[in-house]
Amino acid sequence: MVSPTLSLFVRARGPDEFWRKRKIFKLAAHYRGRRRNVYSIAIRNVHRALVYATKGRKLKKLDMQALWTTRLQAGCEQYGLTQETFRETLTRSDIFLNRKVLSDLAIWEPRSFEALIKLSRERAAVECVPGLQEPSIMNQVYGLSNLKIK
Repeated sequence: MVSPTLSLFVRARGPDEFWRKRKIFKLAAHYRGRRRNVYSIAIRNVHRALVYATKGRKLKKLDMQALWTTRLQAGCEQYGLTQETFRETLTRSDIFLNRKVLSDLAIWEPRSFEALIKLSRERAAVECVPGLQEPSIMNQVYGLSNLKIK
């Protein structure tokens, strides 16, 4: 019986190398060609993809924030308010809604959003907050100015 010496034991990588490579190959399973089958190429591509995924998670958050801000600005301009004035007067009225909720209201629930706008305009007029303008003509086109909200 041959007992492995220390030098042979160090050289034999055994199952650890198999599982390490398997993890990389599983991440590269959807690639095409040698990027999928050759370890040295697969590991480079997997590492690059993981870096892009990390950056992408941050960029997705920034993109969604910009989208919500744009939608909210469009909704506020329609009723003759700036977004800053709208959010400031809502905060002064103890209504704490974030950009996402406000933009969803502007898109999917225009009557609720108009109620918030009216509340905000009244507060801005009472406290003389700058940023009030005349409402847009689009309200009359869509008939939103004729809504009676109690």
